[in-house]
Amino acid sequence: MADVSEAAILGALSKVIDPAKGKDVVALGIVQGLVIKGGNVGFAIEVDPAEANKKEPLRKACEAAVEALPGVLSVTAVLTAHRDSARPAPQTAAAPRPAPGRPQQPVGGAMLLSNVRAVIAVASGKGGVGKSTVATNLAVALGRLGFRVGLLDADIYGPSMPRMLALRGQPVSHDGRSLEPMQNHGIKVMSIGFLVEEDTPMIWRGPMVMSALEQMMRDVSWGELDVMVVDMPPGTGDAQLTMAQRVPLAGAVIVSTPQDIALIDARKGLNMFRKVDVPVLGIIENMSYFLCPSCGHRSEIFGHGGAREEAAKLGLDFLGEVPLHISIRETSDAGKPIVTTQPESEYANIFMEIAERVVTRVEAALEGKPRQTPKIVIQ
Repeated sequence: MADVSEAAILGALSKVIDPAKGKDVVALGIVQGLVIKGGNVGFAIEVDPAEANKKEPLRKACEAAVEALPGVLSVTAVLTAHRDSARPAPQTAAAPRPAPGRPQQPVGGAMLLSNVRAVIAVASGKGGVGKSTVATNLAVALGRLGFRVGLLDADIYGPSMPRMLALRGQPVSHDGRSLEPMQNHGIKVMSIGFLVEEDTPMIWRGPMVMSALEQMMRDVSWGELDVMVVDMPPGTGDAQLTMAQRVPLAGAVIVSTPQDIALIDARKGLNMFRKVDVPVLGIIENMSYFLCPSCGHRSEIFGHGGAREEAAKLGLDFLGEVPLHISIRETSDAGKPIVTTQPESEYANIFMEIAERVVTRVEAALEGKPRQTPKIVIQ
């Protein structure tokens, strides 16, 4: 099968005319973020937010033009909101203020992941706290409890799930419209990392990230799931707001290490979810203590108990503490979560206990009682 080239893709797109402008999409300069991995192609089409619904036929025409090229296996084209440069720029960097009680709505405001009974965001205020390790083992632990589980890697800039779950290759599309999620360890997984090389930087602006995240939720054949675990990027940015606006989150789990600097950032993430009316299910203290693999001596190199104290101070549940141990690190790097590869170990049991606590906190959602998406008012 012939490899598809950037020149061939742009050539195909140059034949797609925007009827409103009378020019092709390449000449208009609205094709952005072109990514090619094997026969899988992804790109964004920049449009004015006011014309987003009208541009859906143009998006489909672009996908069809590229899909017709030899060597193309799948095409993912997303609309990304773009404010016309001819319009006056806002006076400050702050978002425009909608009228009180009228939340901003993203492009295409339909609720996503409607076939999932409980969507759980695993978040942290900063990077480097082991959030992806926790999210992966939590998802696998929920699967071991008998639930149908999906795992969405929402970190567009730094996707971890291909490595964390030893998944290689690209998702396939049986109908030409939706991608099949990858699967391993009994769970369904989707990540932008399946569509780009591991060392390829994603140099995308915020709207493109939001559109890609929405498409991984909307245009993936997740099927009926009991639980979706979302590995959030660190911080409080576009991905977090997209999830809060577009998905009826059952709750968020905050991951932190014990030291003060991590807890400060964790508090920011926690407060963000509270502001957008998403329940915080509790806090997990990762790297809570170090166990020497040779002698078993315990050292609290990052301090200990800071997350538990923070949870008590804020009136939140403390979900558990996970030690810093070489077995957890090795199994994570190898794509073999410790919950499945060492299921009888005390470390696997820690994740199982955390999963059981999470289940009790989203019991209403798992019983089929829907939660409405929050109303977000920017003041």
